[in-house]
Amino acid sequence: MVRDLAIFPLGTVLFPGGVLPLRVFETRYLDLVRECTAADAPFGVCLITEGSEVGEAARHEAVGCTAHIVDFDMEKAGVLNLRTVGGQRFRVLERRVGKDRLIRADVEMIDADEPAAVPRDFAACASLLRRLVDDLVAREPDPMRQMIAAPYDFDSAAWVGNRLCEFLPIPPRARQKLMELEDAPTRLSLIHQYLQQHRVL
Repeated sequence: MVRDLAIFPLGTVLFPGGVLPLRVFETRYLDLVRECTAADAPFGVCLITEGSEVGEAARHEAVGCTAHIVDFDMEKAGVLNLRTVGGQRFRVLERRVGKDRLIRADVEMIDADEPAAVPRDFAACASLLRRLVDDLVAREPDPMRQMIAAPYDFDSAAWVGNRLCEFLPIPPRARQKLMELEDAPTRLSLIHQYLQQHRVL
């Protein structure tokens, strides 16, 4: 169990290995960034279920993903631009809201997806992702500004599935359900089905 993990409720879902850029300006989150960078520690990202990203502490999903700060710059006084990358999924056991409205929680870490190759039946998913990544890299050569983080692993069912989940035009709640699945081939199977239904594959 991890105690007192700071939680950043957002209107988006973070996957392990995913890139999440953030613009931080509220005092509670500026303090959070200072705390995390000083300790080289992650914070947690959870999808909002009630409330908003600013103001009062929002309600959020019980399953989230840790976010590691890999780069930041100050756009102007009091505004930080962060580049974060998803780490490990977790389940909130107990949460607390401080006087500064920052949420902290005791969490249970969820094991990473078991290593599994992309099944032959879903090879088209890996090919589609490869084309998307090639296009992203061609349009943005700076690795620190790309919306996908190396290393790339087009042979991994988990990596391919997670990246495609980030690109799919689906509601956040559907993305959340895919993130919570604990079997990478099943996640990839659902993505493959969606892509076929929408005639992408």
